[in-house]
Amino acid sequence: MAENRRLTRLTKICLALPEATRELHNSHASFAVRGRKFAYFLDDHHGDGIVAVSFRALPGENDVLIASDPTRFFMPSYLGPRGWAALHLDVGPIDWDEVAELVIDSYCLGAPKRLVALVAQPG
Repeated sequence: MAENRRLTRLTKICLALPEATRELHNSHASFAVRGRKFAYFLDDHHGDGIVAVSFRALPGENDVLIASDPTRFFMPSYLGPRGWAALHLDVGPIDWDEVAELVIDSYCLGAPKRLVALVAQPG
C-alpha cells in the first residue's frame, strides 16, 4: 500500500530539519529531534476520521490559533492541554507553506539552541 501523500509531504518538511527523525505507527507518524517530539501526523486517530498534523505552540498560542479558525485548527487529544494544536489536512486546500511554518516553529521550541541556529526560518 502506498504511503499517504500528505504524510509524504509532511515527512519531507520535517526531515529537512537538523537531526529530525520519523517513527511510523501504523497510519500515524511522529517526528522528533533528539527524542523530543515536535510533530505528529494523525490519520483517523482513535476512529475520529480526521487527518491532521499536530504541533507544539507557545503557551496560549494553541488557544489563539484554534479560536482564530476552528474549522481548520483544533485541540488534539492528550497533547492539547500541554500547549499543542492541530491543523486539519482533510479540510479544504492545504497551505503547505503554513504547515512548514507551524512545524518549524514547533521544532524550534524543542530542539537544542545549536540546532535551532541552523534552521532557516520561512518568511
